[in-house]
Amino acid sequence: MPGRHRASRPFPVRLCACACAGLLALFLAVLLPPPASAHRSAAGRTDGLPIPTLTHGQMAVIAENRPEILALADRQPFPDMTFWRLRNYVGLQYAACLWGLVPGSIADEASPFNECSHAYLSGVRALLLHMKTMPGDTAAAAALVDRINLEMLEKNASLVVCRFSEEPFNTAEIVGPHWSEIPFHGPSLLAMLGLAAAFAGGLAMFSRFLRGPHAEAAVVAG
Repeated sequence: MPGRHRASRPFPVRLCACACAGLLALFLAVLLPPPASAHRSAAGRTDGLPIPTLTHGQMAVIAENRPEILALADRQPFPDMTFWRLRNYVGLQYAACLWGLVPGSIADEASPFNECSHAYLSGVRALLLHMKTMPGDTAAAAALVDRINLEMLEKNASLVVCRFSEEPFNTAEIVGPHWSEIPFHGPSLLAMLGLAAAFAGGLAMFSRFLRGPHAEAAVVAG
């Protein structure tokens, strides 16, 4: 019995140590501000496709219609290069903003994830407007544009602004969250702690799964 415990213990201990080191690195990356060169400049890059910005209110309307816009994009029969550049930007920018999973990313101007949310949702609207101009049947895209514009008018979306409402974006630049601000924003901090806890729990379950065959082998050998 003692031999079995000694044989099965080192692997999970090493795994937990690696997990703790990884979590420590994650929180150091969050707590320490990035170097000055990592901050986005006011103008940003201009060597890609320019993407007009959205006001805070317009962003909320686009967020509500994002699944329908992307579903329409996936059905386009004749995508051109501009379409693919915009679609690729939207996907990369959405992932860089942690797939919109952090609470308050869109509604809360103070969220460290608000700027990157502006970026991917501005890309979604640019993609929709481009689909309206593509060759072929554009009736569905035009109808969706008209409906979204009506929603924005009904909600006075253009009047609801924030600090990122006048910030243009570009497909050549992926905008990330403001990592150094996370410790000072409660919902974002709780979300990151939850992510860390889920990651640690997954590693624990994985270690138990891998440890099972070793434990059984030790019992048979004993």
